[in-house]
Amino acid sequence: MVKKIFALILFSGMFLYSCGSGGPANEIQIDGSSTVFPLTEAVAEEYRSEAPNVRVTVGRSGTGGGFQKFIRGDIDINNASREIQESEAKVAEKNGIEYLELSVAYDGLSVVVHPDNDWVDYLTVEELKKIWEPEAQGEIMNWNDVREEWPDRPLNLYGAGTASGTFDYFTEAIVGESGASRGDFTASEDDNVLVQGVSTDQNALGFFGLAYYEENSDKLKLVPVKDGDKEPVTPTIEAVANNRYTPLSRPLFIYVTKEAAQRPATQDFVKFYLETAPKVTKQVGYVAMPDSVYQVQKNKFEAFYAQPDTATSSAE
Repeated sequence: MVKKIFALILFSGMFLYSCGSGGPANEIQIDGSSTVFPLTEAVAEEYRSEAPNVRVTVGRSGTGGGFQKFIRGDIDINNASREIQESEAKVAEKNGIEYLELSVAYDGLSVVVHPDNDWVDYLTVEELKKIWEPEAQGEIMNWNDVREEWPDRPLNLYGAGTASGTFDYFTEAIVGESGASRGDFTASEDDNVLVQGVSTDQNALGFFGLAYYEENSDKLKLVPVKDGDKEPVTPTIEAVANNRYTPLSRPLFIYVTKEAAQRPATQDFVKFYLETAPKVTKQVGYVAMPDSVYQVQKNKFEAFYAQPDTATSSAE
């Protein structure tokens, strides 16, 4: 009898630990974008109250750092502020990692300066490119290098780290090539580090997700951006939702592995995420998608985990 009970306990333990990406059936491991982190963490916090027996952990190693874990099968969900790159998708396929991309919100990138900066009224896309392109290193070093009428003061730059989807998106939108940037700036995948840097440096210019500006608006000054012949636009929630804030507004994503999606706990959490996101998105300073779009994402997810497990990737 004792042997039978022991065998039953052993089998149950093996079942629990065989049902996911390196974790128990009731554990969901999330990592990735520091931009998407506030949204996912807020959803996870609410979900913990709804399902206290499910352990949801949310890290923020940057979109690229998260994808490195995701395509190895080390985590269940990756927060991403850009789409998966072709090179990452190939590694995932090689490792047998199937996944699904789900849109969860819209975001705008904020360009910010110190509150005591009284000379910057707006920046054009061309001026931002002039500041951040690789050729600017060693050349555009002072504010009057950007506009002659601006003061002869050092231009101290702060921006997302190279493993961040924010960095990839900003460089593609402003410089014209993802990853193309000068290297002499203070970089971090943690947006709080950038907020601290800009808020304590009167000569600073930085960029990061709009939500982090919203959380720290008393410490920072937001810079309107002028795209072409358009009037300068301040990245408000409304401007991002109406697609007036170009080219620095973008969708945000979560990626879910097929293996994790076949676990009931993950299914329940992702459905909860898509149902809760419209409310939580506004609370953390992002822009919610239309309800119809969230329903499309939910339908995609339900179809995804209902499919039999195959060897090919089925991202959309």
